[in-house]
Amino acid sequence: MRVLTLCYEYPPLGGGGGRVAHGLARTLVSMGQEVDVVTMGFRNLPSDETVDGVRIRRVSCLRRSAFHCTVPEAASYLAGARRASLALAGSGRYDLIHSHFLLPDGWLAYHLRRRTGLPFVATAHGSDVPGYNPHRLKAAHLLLSPVWKRVVRAASRIVCPSQSLASLVRRGAPAARTCVVPNGIGLSGFDPARERGRTVLCATRLLRRKGVQHVVASMGKLPPEWRLVVAGDGPFLPELRRLAAPLGGRVTFAGWLDNGAPEYRALFETSGIFALPSEAENFPVSLLEAMAAGMPVVTTRGTGCEEVVGDAALLVPPGDATATGEALLRLASDVAFRARLGAAARARAENRFSWEAVARAYVEIYNEAAGMGNADDAIR
Repeated sequence: MRVLTLCYEYPPLGGGGGRVAHGLARTLVSMGQEVDVVTMGFRNLPSDETVDGVRIRRVSCLRRSAFHCTVPEAASYLAGARRASLALAGSGRYDLIHSHFLLPDGWLAYHLRRRTGLPFVATAHGSDVPGYNPHRLKAAHLLLSPVWKRVVRAASRIVCPSQSLASLVRRGAPAARTCVVPNGIGLSGFDPARERGRTVLCATRLLRRKGVQHVVASMGKLPPEWRLVVAGDGPFLPELRRLAAPLGGRVTFAGWLDNGAPEYRALFETSGIFALPSEAENFPVSLLEAMAAGMPVVTTRGTGCEEVVGDAALLVPPGDATATGEALLRLASDVAFRARLGAAARARAENRFSWEAVARAYVEIYNEAAGMGNADDAIR
């Protein structure tokens, strides 16, 4: 199978969606598939290179940050990406297109299908689905609703990492051809046997809905030897710094770290608790990383987080700072319970979320899509 992948965020850029695209692409290549990627250029990154057997084409755009992309910056990527991807797709060497994110990359895939007839599969990651992040992207989704619906109608399959996101896609487009394939994790990248300290770790983009403020507020309830490390960056960082100021040196802001960096892995391997009390998530990669590292986890029920962790974590209601604090205190006070919960998390990651299993599921979807012909409304 020869796949042209479109993903505006691809490592070292972006967050979980880009890491998913990278993990899938390199695993597909290791299984004998061919994968080329079109993505955003950034500063001194080479315009063409091969990494892990994946050929990467980076196009010029106005992106200013490695970890955050605005709507105008994503729009600036489209012109160069359209030219580059059309030249590649027009070569006749691909069997299908895979877009990560329904927008902006699904729009590119839609136009490539119109020009070349190649079918496309799209993976939804959360922020590209109306209603997932209404506080930040409601206006953009309203404006782009006609485009979004065309993309969804044209896609041979919409792959969603969670049932909750698939339901949200179908709420916006009832006829959407959705299926569920979880995100994967490279288990060999983390050592769950390292000695752990008295540290709570939050690793995420710093947005209000991620709930890091509830973890900061909880630190005063934990024994004084416990510390909090926040790895990530984003627009909510100044407010988090303000909230953490009364705690003195108990809170450290480590900034944005590449998930392949040794210091990033070390945080997961040596911290005592992982916390992600997010109000809305699809299938967060950071939770998979925490599970692969054998960490006990506190996260939210009724979200995509619960679909990731199952019963191998302590679950709290979204937005409930009191419940978050009680769960953290319970773990901080019981070293044996932390060990049991961490072992259960690692076992769940091993049994359900290996990249090999995820890639095999995608190959089945690719084969089906490549044999489907034109989807309904694909070129209307």
